[in-house]
Amino acid sequence: FAATLAAVSLVSSVARAADVPPYSGPARTGGYFWQGPYVGANLGYQWSSTGGSLTKPAGVAGGLQGGYNWQVGRFVFGGETDLQFSDADDVFAPWKFSNPWFGTTRLRAGVAMSNVLFYGTVGLAYGTLKTQNTVTAVSEARTSAGWAGGLGVEAGLMGNWTVRAEYLYVDLSERSYVLTGSRHGVESNLLRLGVNYRF
Repeated sequence: FAATLAAVSLVSSVARAADVPPYSGPARTGGYFWQGPYVGANLGYQWSSTGGSLTKPAGVAGGLQGGYNWQVGRFVFGGETDLQFSDADDVFAPWKFSNPWFGTTRLRAGVAMSNVLFYGTVGLAYGTLKTQNTVTAVSEARTSAGWAGGLGVEAGLMGNWTVRAEYLYVDLSERSYVLTGSRHGVESNLLRLGVNYRF
């Protein structure tokens, strides 16, 4: 993750050195202007633990995000929502647990240094945890809500494009499952890289 952050900073430095215009939208004197809407995509890796089970679902996760930024001086704040699809799963004894999808709606706030933005984020999470008996193939899924929070860095590149590296923690609350006779939830860690297009 540290290497990825360093790479993002290096790319942004190269873009500045090459005198590439970072953003064709509204700009303020003396630097990059982060305000406005954006949409993008991301891809990363998810590793988790399942409450009420010894399974630790892990796998590739990716999805789409969109949001809006406001900027006051060096301070940038706004909101973002995303939807992720994941192949994270794990099996212990006869039970397989998976987290096929989840989403978040979060606040973001950070400090901009020209075309590099360091930020924190926190908000609502929701998603599905699925269990399946590997012997009978009978399955049961429950959708629950929880919370998410994390840190990231984003760098403006040429034109309207930005790239980012982000860590996100997602906690989906426990619910009762008839199939296992127990309560289960999932806590996930997510490292992901993303790209955004700003309007």
